Amino acid sequence: MEKPKYKRIVLKLSGEALAGEQGFGINPAVIQSIAKQVKEVAELGVEVAIVVGGGNIWRGKTGSEMGMDRATADYMGMLATVMNSLALQDSLENLGVETRVQTSIEMRQVAEPYIRRRAIRHLEKKRVVIFAAGTGNPYFSTDTTAALRAAEIEADVILMAKNNVDGVYSADPKVDANAVKYDELSYLDVIKQGLGVMDSTASSLCMDNDIPLIVFSITEEGNIKRAVLGENIGTIVRGK
Repeated sequence: MEKPKYKRIVLKLSGEALAGEQGFGINPAVIQSIAKQVKEVAELGVEVAIVVGGGNIWRGKTGSEMGMDRATADYMGMLATVMNSLALQDSLENLGVETRVQTSIEMRQVAEPYIRRRAIRHLEKKRVVIFAAGTGNPYFSTDTTAALRAAEIEADVILMAKNNVDGVYSADPKVDANAVKYDELSYLDVIKQGLGVMDSTASSLCMDNDIPLIVFSITEEGNIKRAVLGENIGTIVRGK
């Protein structure tokens, strides 16, 4: 049997990853593909927590730039992450994977409130836990949510699944043909060079808590499993 390198992971999915090539909304084929990959990993005995973004439905930053109150725009973005989380939960449970959604903003009719000890207990029972509604606070991204939840549940690694790039580059590879892909980086490198892997708050939180990050492409099926098994895919970002 294949032996996973990590026992407990946080999988960070951008909202755009759920939209696929259409760029907005939820693409059923994409979400089913992701659910199948998560099931593969869960069947290895890995404890899986997921943080989903909401950029395929709404971006708080966009609303703020339109003149909307920033806090209001961010709360709308949190609600978008709940919609994505429920869609992902449905796909996972259709595959027979027991799943719980926990929200940072209470909405008991659709999901559990986030309680750290309960989340850990679900993971120990091999349930997939999806953390929705960000941190519950405006001005914080879902990248920061992933870093915070990873620290809280003592995850071994954060797997950051990207929709249109297969790792961390020195520049945008779609714009700059000379962009160089990094195999390994430190969080200090990421912050100093402004590489845009995740925002500086999330990077600092990961660095302070010594949580490694693997950035890879979600579009190639099986990549989540490859990352969990310790194969060299994408870019790994480590402590200092």
